[in-house]
Amino acid sequence: MRFSRVGSRRQEGSSLLGSLVEIVVIVGAAFILALLIQQFVVKPFYIPSESMEDTLVKGDRVLVNRFIYRFSEPERGDVVVFHPPTAPQEDYIKRIVAVGGQTVAVHDGKLYVDGEPQDEPYVKNPSINGTFPEREVPEGSVFMMGDNRNQSGDSRVFGPVEESRILGKAFMVYWPPGKIGGL
Repeated sequence: MRFSRVGSRRQEGSSLLGSLVEIVVIVGAAFILALLIQQFVVKPFYIPSESMEDTLVKGDRVLVNRFIYRFSEPERGDVVVFHPPTAPQEDYIKRIVAVGGQTVAVHDGKLYVDGEPQDEPYVKNPSINGTFPEREVPEGSVFMMGDNRNQSGDSRVFGPVEESRILGKAFMVYWPPGKIGGL
């Protein structure tokens, strides 16, 4: 009987050590899985400025689909996170207003794409200050503007953005809780 108790204690010690190793492995695997999901699938993003009001306000948090553009092309109207040409380490969020091959201009307080004035109900102020001469967006690039057009540093400042600089498409607000919903 004495030997069985010693063996039983050894099994308990081994069982405890095995449980601790299992927990460490599970936590490590979960951490690695979370990193992979953020890198390749869905990443949270914080809205740092007023440039996308009223669609997104400073402090909102959105989820960004990081793989959608592996299967489809960016389209006009998509709200995307990207690295601007003038600040390649920073993340910006803006709306695509024109894609490669289209022309874009701002005059008379309106955005024109291919010579046609755009109806944009999501824009904070329907009258855009200033002008931007007509310019063709190069193939493989997009033209970005914030929804708060009069308070946005966008493609009018830094030019068209190559599609390769797009990190993903914002698809959902997840914070604050009262604004949870799709974009």
